[in-house]
Amino acid sequence: MKMQGTGIRDQGSGPEDPSRLRYHAGPLMILLAAFVAIVPQLIRGNSCGHDFNVHLVSWLDCVNAWRHGIPYPHWAPSPNYGAGEPRFVFYPPLTWMIGAALGLVLPWNLAPIALTFLTLAATGLATRALAREALDDLPATLAGCAALFSGFALFTAYERSAFPEFAGGFWLPLIILFVLRDQAKSPINGVPPVPRIWGPGKEVGPATEPACSLFRSVFNGSTAPLALALAGAWLSNLPLGVIAGYLMAGVALLWAVVRRSWAPLVRAAVAAVLGLGLAAIYWLPAAFERNWVDIKQATQDPGYNFENNWLFAHNANPLLALHDEILRQVSWIAVSMIAVTVICITIGWLRGTLPIAKTSASRLWWAPPAAIPVVIFFFLFPVSRPLWYLLPEMRFLQFPWRWLEAVEAPMAIFFAAAIWPSGRRARAAVLVVCGAAFLASTAYASRYFFQVCYPEDSVSSVLADYRAGEGFEGMYEYEPPGGDDSSIATGLPDACLVSDPSIVLGRPDPDDPDSNPAWSRDQGSCEATFQFVHGLQTNPEHREMHGPIAHSGFLVLRLLSYPAWRIRLNGQQLTALPKRDDGLIAVPVPQGPIDLTIDWTRSPDVLAGRWVSALSVLLLAALWFFERRRGPARLT
Repeated sequence: MKMQGTGIRDQGSGPEDPSRLRYHAGPLMILLAAFVAIVPQLIRGNSCGHDFNVHLVSWLDCVNAWRHGIPYPHWAPSPNYGAGEPRFVFYPPLTWMIGAALGLVLPWNLAPIALTFLTLAATGLATRALAREALDDLPATLAGCAALFSGFALFTAYERSAFPEFAGGFWLPLIILFVLRDQAKSPINGVPPVPRIWGPGKEVGPATEPACSLFRSVFNGSTAPLALALAGAWLSNLPLGVIAGYLMAGVALLWAVVRRSWAPLVRAAVAAVLGLGLAAIYWLPAAFERNWVDIKQATQDPGYNFENNWLFAHNANPLLALHDEILRQVSWIAVSMIAVTVICITIGWLRGTLPIAKTSASRLWWAPPAAIPVVIFFFLFPVSRPLWYLLPEMRFLQFPWRWLEAVEAPMAIFFAAAIWPSGRRARAAVLVVCGAAFLASTAYASRYFFQVCYPEDSVSSVLADYRAGEGFEGMYEYEPPGGDDSSIATGLPDACLVSDPSIVLGRPDPDDPDSNPAWSRDQGSCEATFQFVHGLQTNPEHREMHGPIAHSGFLVLRLLSYPAWRIRLNGQQLTALPKRDDGLIAVPVPQGPIDLTIDWTRSPDVLAGRWVSALSVLLLAALWFFERRRGPARLT
């Protein structure tokens, strides 16, 4: 059977209309579709998904740091009820910086909705760019819309509000796109490569691959943007970075086998080194300082352990009842997305409309995208357990179904290729039906995924609490080793004078034993209280306190312990400090006036990360210029 890819223009059709309106029509349709997808939030307000408050507080803390002249903050002062945590050291910076920037120009209640719109639009545009390698403009645009209206995209946007991993809908299609681009885009001396026949009518690659051809195939305008896409994934979300790395390696290996060429593997290797170098400003400090916090809680907590998150798993622990309900929901999304992909691949095979790249020397361009959902389906079940333990950093994905980010684009492309008809009237009918289906998906998300905000979780309440300096709950994986964030008392003063550095501050709430203890002045646990000089929303990386101390003792600071803090008392740097169960800093002080300063220091790993990233930027610029001279990779 000879397959006729939908990338081949319709017979009898003339050249594409070069008018500017038609050129921009596809992207404009994607933007309109992304707007439609957020209409429920514009009407009902923010969907306060699982991660909503965590990200909103991060944006507020980032804006506060910017206002104090810190372009790349590391310390978030609001978590742990004002004691702070090194969240920005370990959480990739791209999305919390974009969220903060949106908050500077928009009302805070619109900033999350705007970020959702931008991410959905980016998902559609990236999928469309990948689809245009093998499809005409209109079906490629349909594929972009299908990706942003997919079950997992809407689930992530509404049910979870997981903005960082949501970015995978943008970066992962670009990674697939730049891995699959081959030397046919840059023919040598204007002559396309001669295909080699492998089997009856199946073209798999050039008969030979001399060194000059390999060099041109690797650096054909795709290596620099591939490195940039990989860096973007790592700078957006740690699990997404892991997914991006393995996806790039897997697609490059399969494409190298199909093409009988080393070019995809060499390009992926160069992009991996350069992309990780670009992201070193984040991951190098995070890797070196991971022993400074209890980061293992990110994978050892029962709800975040991949062993408890296989599709349709049921846990005996009653505390995981809500977890199991959400897992069942996303399990059906996973099964439906992979089933749609497999069915559409089958239809495309039978119709002879499997997508074939317009300029590739191989007619099997569709093979790597088709393999992605099959491999991912394997990783969603316990049979894949050995690989989860064997492959580095796989356990940091926490939820196997996070791999569905990589299914969105292939599903959408095979869907568009399978249903796209040849007649104009049939095409109009398909577009109408698809439009109705996309509207139904949005309505379904509004009905079943939308999370109504509790009064204390609304944007206005969070802003009021933030401005009052009350602080918010912290993340356990960022607490000091041996510390316990759940024992940090709420309502603490900036500093509390005590005689015993291990004294417990605050009392538990008998009506809510799972909540943090609360401190009040009438408890008598503090012999005297003090405030930092600059009060609320102070510089997050500098604190200072001056005043007389009635008697020698210890100042328990409302500040979480972390090795990057440099503490000076009356000009002398303090090193060995007593440890507390709640992880707060306790400073021994003498009787009399004191001058206490606490400053965030730049450790060698931070400086190394900056230098590596700076060098990688220069190398990327040189590679980009070099590749553009040989023919730039286009993104249309």
